[in-house]
Amino acid sequence: MRQVGWMLLVVVVLAASTGCLIPMYSGDPIRRAQELIYTSEDLRAITDEWERIWFLDQPSHMTPYRTHGGIL
Repeated sequence: MRQVGWMLLVVVVLAASTGCLIPMYSGDPIRRAQELIYTSEDLRAITDEWERIWFLDQPSHMTPYRTHGGIL
């Protein structure tokens, strides 16, 4: 009988939680929006850093069209 009670308690606790047992973001909408902005900025910074390490952020000297090259 105790096992059934414990199993029922575990099922109720797991059914009551949405997603994870420990939520990643705050329940307050304003604070949650701020946390999401910080998270997305961190991910954006990772891609910028990756491009900087591999020199992908350097300007390209190849132009898609011909330029005159002289003084116009």
